Amino acid sequence: MIAGQGTTAKELIEEAGPLDRLYVCLGGGGLTSGSALAARALSPACQVYGVEPEAGDDGRQSLRAGHIVQIPVPVTIADGAQTQHLGHYTFGIIRRDVTDILTVSDAQLVAAMRFFAERMKMVVEPTGCLAFAGACADAAAIKGQRVGIIISGGNVDLARYAALLAT
Repeated sequence: MIAGQGTTAKELIEEAGPLDRLYVCLGGGGLTSGSALAARALSPACQVYGVEPEAGDDGRQSLRAGHIVQIPVPVTIADGAQTQHLGHYTFGIIRRDVTDILTVSDAQLVAAMRFFAERMKMVVEPTGCLAFAGACADAAAIKGQRVGIIISGGNVDLARYAALLAT
């Protein structure tokens, strides 16, 4: 699972070249840990940032505590990141290879969804917007750097999608 999800970052780095920073959606940790492994192998100087919803910051808490922290099921529009804890294998990789874990609000996710819809003509589910929302929140720190952002998932009910964009 981890290696398979890491092919996303592998393909990005192979196409774009070495990166300074890579932002990745964080739920259970598979995509983030796989991406961190790919970045470590192909772009060793790249700093990897996981991004999760504010309401579900089990990954951030775990990274800071040095052990897996379990939380109640988070209430967030990022339903793919409503995880209660990272996996044992994913946490080990994240702890070693991820620079930091950032959090974003549901309002920031809606703003990212709106950006993708209006400017890119793309339907991206809230969870898939996590990395982009995190990079936007980190805009001052990334100025002038080569930045990769993993955008994943368009699995969203269109009525729900429209309702979120209408808020």
